[in-house]
Formats: sequence, structure tokens, C-alpha cells
Amino acid sequence: MANRELQLNSGMRCAKYMLIIVSFMFALTAILLIMVGTTIQTIFGDFSLFIDGHFSSPPALLIAIGFILIAVATLGAYGAVKESVMVINLYGVCLFLVFILEVSAAIAAFVMQSQVRGMLIRTMNQALADYENDPYVEAGVDFMQSMLECCGVNEPEDWKNYYSPNINSTLAADDVVVPNSCCGTPPRSVDGATEMTCLETFDYGCFRKMNFIVSQSAMLIATGATTVAFVQLLGVLCAFMLAKTLRRNKSIREARRWQLQQSLGVLISGGKVGLPQNSAVTGYQQLDNGEQGSHEPYTYTPQSPSVN
Repeated sequence: MANRELQLNSGMRCAKYMLIIVSFMFALTAILLIMVGTTIQTIFGDFSLFIDGHFSSPPALLIAIGFILIAVATLGAYGAVKESVMVINLYGVCLFLVFILEVSAAIAAFVMQSQVRGMLIRTMNQALADYENDPYVEAGVDFMQSMLECCGVNEPEDWKNYYSPNINSTLAADDVVVPNSCCGTPPRSVDGATEMTCLETFDYGCFRKMNFIVSQSAMLIATGATTVAFVQLLGVLCAFMLAKTLRRNKSIREARRWQLQQSLGVLISGGKVGLPQNSAVTGYQQLDNGEQGSHEPYTYTPQSPSVN
């Protein structure tokens, strides 16, 4: 009996520690999701001039999922420490809801990735057209060209149709005037001219690099959310199985306690075991109906424990 009780206690401890470890792993995963979502949201914010507003929804959702997952992991660890079947079941339900959110974020990211090319061609050409008319657009285009070391959309010659110095000047067909942000080296005056001249421009357009950055960010959100979602689905199954194991072990332990009380009652009522007058064992009463010096056997009124 003692050996079986020890096995039950060992099983309870294993289930508890397993759930604590799983919750800790989900907390680490949540921190990674928050870091990835924050980084991608920062990148999209830097190039917000060229990225539509709805593209910021998947990284924001990823950050929200990270914070929710931390709270759910804390709930799971609390349920494991308290050995509460109800809390562990609630933990499994919450994990399933987070799984649905992660699948939604992955689907949104996959859809977003298919729209990147068309969006960038539209927004970047529009930005070149509004470059000289809007200071905000000018700052955004200059930031993109200087940070990514590129010029124009597909090539530096794209500025020929949008930049006014090219339209009003009599340059050769192969020459093109570009903004100073296109310069690979700092611009300087030539032959004492008052205007600064860019002697060496970047050779490639910005579309290729922008497409790579935005597409890879969307792919990172999609693959990350999908991977974590399927791992969490295993966590949901694990949580429900552990809750079932804890419920079963608790039921067996309570049943064996009740059987032990029954066995003690049979031994005592048969006169094989005697207890002191003021016994601390609940459910035993001594009947003192005989003469002095004679002892009647104890009678036992068992009270069955509830087995949950």
C-alpha cells in the first residue's frame, strides 16, 4: 500500500513539474514573439511612407499574442503548483484561444506577402512624383535612399521623369540629375559652381531591397506564428492530459484513504486493535457499558470521503 501511494505521489509530482516546464517554455516563446513583432513594427514604421497602414496589423497582433501568452503561461504554472484540475483545464482552453489568434496572424501575414510587390510599385512611384511638393515625402524618400544605398525605384534614371532639374535642363540623353541622397560619396561643387554635384550615385534602385525587407518581414511573421501555433496545439493536448492525470491520481488517492479507514474499522470492531480512551482518530467511539474492569470492543461508524 505504501509503495502504491509513493507511486501515485511520484506521478503527481512528474505531472506538476512537466506542466511548469511547459509553461516556462511558452513564456520564453512569448518573449520572442514580442521581440519579433516589435522589430518588424519598427521597420514598417521607418518606411511607413511606402507601406500601407493595414500592413502594421500582423506585427501588432503578434505583440498582443506575446503578452497574452505570458499571462496564460503564468496561469498554467499557478495551476500546476496548486494541483488544481480546474485551473489547468482553464489553461488549456486559453492556450487554444491563443492558438486561434496565432493562426489568424499567420493567415494575415501570408495574404500580406502576396500584396507587397504591387503595393511598393504604386507607393514608390507616387513618392517620386510628390518628392518636390511635400516635405514629408521628401524626407521619407531621402531616408530610404540613404539607408538602403539605392536610387530611384528600379534605377537612378527613374528620376528623369519626376525631378525638375532633369525636365528644365539641357543635359545629354544619358545624364540624369538625382537628389543628394542618391550620392555614394558626399556631393561637392564642381568648377566653383554654387550648386552641389553628385559625382557618384548608387547604381541600383530601391524596389529590390524594399521588396526583400517587407516580404521577409511578412514571411517571418507567418512562419513564426505558424510554428508557435502548432507547438501550442501540442501544449493544449498536454494540458488536458495532465489535468486528466491529476484528477485520476487524486481520485485514486482519496479512494485508498477511504479503504484504509474501512480496514482500520474492521480491525478495531473485531477486537484486534485497541485505541486509547481519548483517541484522535475520527469516527471511533468507545462504549463504556460494562462493569469496572471489563472492556467492551470498540464500534466504528465509518464516514465515506467524497471522491472527486
